[in-house]
Amino acid sequence: MTTPPPQQQISWAERIAIVRGHHEMESRLTAPVSERMLDLAALRPGMRVLDVASGMGEPSLRAAQRVGPSGFVLGTDLVDGMLEVAREQARALSLSNIEFRAGDAETLELPEQSFDVATVRWALMYMPRPERALERIWRALRPSGLLVCATWGGPEQVEYSSLPRRTMARFRPLPPVEPDTPGVFRYADPERFRTVLMGSGFTVEHVESMHIPVMEAEDGAGVVRWIRGFGGPVAKLARELPPEEQRAWEAEVIRECEHYRTGGKIQLGGVTWLVVARR
Repeated sequence: MTTPPPQQQISWAERIAIVRGHHEMESRLTAPVSERMLDLAALRPGMRVLDVASGMGEPSLRAAQRVGPSGFVLGTDLVDGMLEVAREQARALSLSNIEFRAGDAETLELPEQSFDVATVRWALMYMPRPERALERIWRALRPSGLLVCATWGGPEQVEYSSLPRRTMARFRPLPPVEPDTPGVFRYADPERFRTVLMGSGFTVEHVESMHIPVMEAEDGAGVVRWIRGFGGPVAKLARELPPEEQRAWEAEVIRECEHYRTGGKIQLGGVTWLVVARR
């Protein structure tokens, strides 16, 4: 799951509709992260995989294709509406070795030692009590089972979040980034994340980083629509600005977006950490 849970002013139904509208783009752009996570998990036919916070099917659908008919993938997410898109794709791909189940990662009821691998893509940082989710995952993994997680780097490394904040800060004060609260940058420091994993019984074996886009647009106006659509503090502040300041903020976003034009399109993303830990 790439985007954070909905802010209070946006309902889950609205959020699901927005994410669905951007799903094809995000899935295509972020495919290298999903594929690399599965490479690091050393998936092979017959394995059982637990994908926590699957959202609309990343990387669970790719995992199901790798483990084959003799394997099995369970994808979970807090909101069943998110998983409907994943189920649709599974049917389209004729995958019979995958199941999607709605549930809170912090209270998942799973048979102990029933999975070879667990994956969590861009989700732990948003959970109120991620340690509880990690404890559940630890119990569900077989001895020596692998956990592969993706978390975001720091504010200066993640332009999809920092650009909206930076431009809005010229018009209104923004709350500081709090590393101890749920949010994009909670595990920007891999050493801090290592401590959390160790506290849940895992041993970190490998850490690497890669830069990945999460959205693209033909022009800056498309980026403005993307920012406004996904909500969050910046979008809320934008709606509260007087009309002339809204136009000025949009002009700032459009101007700064040009620094991220690649191959004719503007792409915003960031540095993601990939962490491999063993039970």
